[in-house]
Amino acid sequence: MSGSSPVSMERQGDIGVIVVNYPPVNALGPGVAEGIKDCLARGNTDPAIMAMVLIGAGRSFIAGADIRGFGTNRPRLPLGQRVYDVLDGSEKPVVAAIHGYALGGGLEIAMACHYRIALPSARVGLPEVLIGILPGGGGTQRLPRLIGPKAALDMIVTGRHVPAAEARKLGIIDEVLPENSDLRESAVAFATRIIDVRPLPRVRDRATKLEDVGLFDAMRKSIARRARNQTAPYHCIAAVEAACSLSFDDGCRREADLFKELENSAEARALRYAFFIEREVARLPDISANTAVREFTTAAVVGAGTMGGGIAMSFADYGFPVKIMDATPEALERGMQRIRDNYATSVRRGSLAEEEMRRRLARIEPVAGYDDISDSDIVIEAVFEEMDVKKPIFAKLDEVMKPGALLLSNTSALDVDQLAAMTKRPQDVAGTHFFSPANVMKLLEVVRGAKSSPQTLLSAMQMGRRIGKLSAMAGNTDGFVANRSRAPFNSEMVILLEEGCLPEQVDKVMVDFGYPMGPFAVGDLAGLDVGAAGRRRRAAANPDYRKLPIADRLVEMGRYGQKTGAGWYRYQPGDRAPHPDPEVAAIIRQVAAEMGVPQKAFTDQEILHRLLFSSVNEACRILEEGKAYRASDVDVMWLHGFGFPRYRGGLFYWADGIGVRDVYNQIANWHQQYGERWAPSQLLRELAEANTPFRDAKAAAFVP
Repeated sequence: MSGSSPVSMERQGDIGVIVVNYPPVNALGPGVAEGIKDCLARGNTDPAIMAMVLIGAGRSFIAGADIRGFGTNRPRLPLGQRVYDVLDGSEKPVVAAIHGYALGGGLEIAMACHYRIALPSARVGLPEVLIGILPGGGGTQRLPRLIGPKAALDMIVTGRHVPAAEARKLGIIDEVLPENSDLRESAVAFATRIIDVRPLPRVRDRATKLEDVGLFDAMRKSIARRARNQTAPYHCIAAVEAACSLSFDDGCRREADLFKELENSAEARALRYAFFIEREVARLPDISANTAVREFTTAAVVGAGTMGGGIAMSFADYGFPVKIMDATPEALERGMQRIRDNYATSVRRGSLAEEEMRRRLARIEPVAGYDDISDSDIVIEAVFEEMDVKKPIFAKLDEVMKPGALLLSNTSALDVDQLAAMTKRPQDVAGTHFFSPANVMKLLEVVRGAKSSPQTLLSAMQMGRRIGKLSAMAGNTDGFVANRSRAPFNSEMVILLEEGCLPEQVDKVMVDFGYPMGPFAVGDLAGLDVGAAGRRRRAAANPDYRKLPIADRLVEMGRYGQKTGAGWYRYQPGDRAPHPDPEVAAIIRQVAAEMGVPQKAFTDQEILHRLLFSSVNEACRILEEGKAYRASDVDVMWLHGFGFPRYRGGLFYWADGIGVRDVYNQIANWHQQYGERWAPSQLLRELAEANTPFRDAKAAAFVP
């Protein structure tokens, strides 16, 4: 075998050990499948080899297909010649030895082996639905035969990763090794034990047992809301259904047909785009990758409110000890009780084991004051969003924190440079904007101050990744990147009410588009008083700021949303379902009449474009000003900060589907109709003139 092949075979006694070495995660890149097939052929013709082990070098068994190959019209081998078919056709037994991840094509290869063993830390899954396709290597046919169609549907339609212990219980894995086992030695010993077992246990030869004939229709109904506008989840169901009604080979042909329908669909292209930009967002082109990163083992949070508690939970959830403090013992105890209640809710729902809850709670230490946090590697201020409240805290942190500690602010809009100016070490200060609820939402905006050092910024980005967040860099501008780009959307949705819309109409358009909730319902959940405070601050800073009298009227009436039982909607005690409120409709009509705004009817498309085009234009300004690196970074923020439907790729990716010139022309038209809030940005005009896609736009230089 050529030394350049990513797959090699070594003999260990009478066992042939096939090793896949395609860093970093042994994806099924060029040469991997071919290399496995070549080694199988050698093993089957070598009389000295009695059985084979398939194992991955490095971090994983095989972590899935190389996603870059999808959508490229690469030739696909016919049934019978694929690596999966060759594996289960082997005359000698093959044992898959799994560590790290066996995902997608990796699990399909493992299921084509005759046996599967794994380390306790291994995880398996078929997550193809998350990139808009389905398992195309027999996964939809083998998994139902291995664990039954109901359990297979759960895995394939959700794309979830399954831990080794659960995989053993389901029947995917034959044996989970004891902790600290030597995987290779254990696999060779296992292979030695089963050398003479015949017939070879092939998954393809098993019969599927469909105990509930209504299973597939029930699954389609259960995913209807979550999977709206998407095709891949339904094709996954159809493929598993084929496993229960067709022969194995005919089922594989059906799987291949369904896969082909999905591979180049708009949905799959958008989801592949989302996959790649989530990796690109970590790259900071103007900061050397060789910059030393400050490691951290301990963290502290100042402020035990909703955000502070959620941030503390984020550290605890990923194994980091964290101290938390507040201004008074009473506020601290309320915050700790909120944390305990949040964890208890997860236990009741079955998403968290009680033992794990206790471990996480033990990592969160309530402390009395600043002296107790002085030795922490990282401190995150998470108090009320007012500059006059935050500034004294940064002065105190500068006084007490050890040299080299990162001083970070969880602010959603305020000027990080003003906070840094309260310290003698502005190079150690940056913004870390967590999204609410902080222990759930994946997005973390790292805000770059004028004096933030490259080391501080890279360290903050890495911190986010180590606590399960997607870290994205933002410049220090009002609202940073995410909230600033969203602000015109928030204004436009209320302006639409002045012109004749109702909240429930706007919400229906956005839910139909793919959002989990409409923006008015989200406003009620967050609290309308929060938005009002931001508007007051912006109006004080800008005399031309466009006020929103309908929203302000509701807040003046004490209608703050769910917490007061009334906001844009009415709420019944103990019920979070929004109910359209005739009183709100009357307020809208009254304010519109006072303003002299003529009323009209809107189509769904007009509503959608008014909201999203306004943010596209503002996001172009952000790039133009150098406050974000790339258009794709904005898309990441919209996907993970605001629930933008993933299968639409992101704000800019979606706008590209309409066309940059058409978007520009519509915005220019609205500029004539509505005035300066719709003035096209310079970057938008340049992109339209050159017909350059939005997603190719980049900042000329990043401006802190």
